[in-house]
Amino acid sequence: MTSTLIENLIAFNLTRQEAAIYVEFLNHGEMSGYEVAKETRISRSNVYSALQSLAEKGALYLIEGESTRYTPVAVGDFLKNTLRELQKKAAIIEENAPKKQETQEGYITILGAKNIENKIRLMLESARERIYVMADKGILSCFQEEIRSLIEAGKKVVVLSDFGDFSLEDSFLAGSIFHKTETGKNQVRLIVDSSFVLTGEISGSEHDTCLYSGQQNLVNLMKEALKNKIELLGR
Repeated sequence: MTSTLIENLIAFNLTRQEAAIYVEFLNHGEMSGYEVAKETRISRSNVYSALQSLAEKGALYLIEGESTRYTPVAVGDFLKNTLRELQKKAAIIEENAPKKQETQEGYITILGAKNIENKIRLMLESARERIYVMADKGILSCFQEEIRSLIEAGKKVVVLSDFGDFSLEDSFLAGSIFHKTETGKNQVRLIVDSSFVLTGEISGSEHDTCLYSGQQNLVNLMKEALKNKIELLGR
């Protein structure tokens, strides 16, 4: 659990060493540099450098007194403050970054499960009218919030999946046009607004690969394949 916590803290602008020290503070509360070095077995010179950096990054407060001591900023406050600063920086980047017209007609290969999942979320969030998706229940469950939001917004949501016995009324798919079918393991097919497609594999691996395109020939080809699949299921 500690290693997972440290890995995620690194994403909040902390080095691995700083994250480990911050976790020690969360466990022990107020400490001096000497006590931190003793608990973490990190050299005192590195500890003092990390403590200064953590204070500058908003993870520690300096306690004034005869000896220099630090106390941790509550983890919720630290996360909120860091996210607030990142949002400010994101707005500045978005406003000032060079604008380049996206080419939607080509074919783009997306590598890695995390990148693929992020792309799917962006596609779902951008849907104006309808989506068609074919994927197993494990993949669909990762996008419950986005799919539920589309249905509640009155968008057409057509789903082909391998869900077993369940009540649509009690699921995030309630209100969708649902077709039960076998799907390829870890395979996903997604069409958004008859304009963009994504197809490939999501197994959770960094080696996962999906193809994304706004190429109309591919969009039409996938639409026709899903349409034929639906017609066969209806017989």
